[in-house]
Amino acid sequence: MPEKATMEAAKEDLREGKSSSTAAGEFVREEMDHIREGKHGASSTKQAIAIGLSKARRAGIPLGQPSAETTSAATRHKAAQDTERGKTDPATGEEGQTKRGRAREKAMKRDPHHGDPFDRMLVAQAINHSLALLTGDAEIPKYPVKTLW
Repeated sequence: MPEKATMEAAKEDLREGKSSSTAAGEFVREEMDHIREGKHGASSTKQAIAIGLSKARRAGIPLGQPSAETTSAATRHKAAQDTERGKTDPATGEEGQTKRGRAREKAMKRDPHHGDPFDRMLVAQAINHSLALLTGDAEIPKYPVKTLW
């Protein structure tokens, strides 16, 4: 999921009339920063560029398809999938875009029997995935979730 600052910088580039590859460069820069910070284990610059371009396509940046001469069929297929997702359901970095984000939003909207937001999030995950919670917390059984203890 791209950071909000990256999304804003890319949108600004496009508004200023810069090319879509310049806007995609914001995502690549973000990935390079993540490597420097140790946030993920991409092992090469080439890998960081690929991740950044994929994020850009999923965010709706209108990039061209990779060249058939330099990329594999699997890579071209993934790029096409990412481009399609960017057109239909762009990843914006906003809350509720991921499964975890949706579960968090749903947990926070529930009647708060429990004051601890993390416990409400656990309850939401258990309900969404039909799981039981192992807990001694007296407030958890007030939710429609199976508990063990």
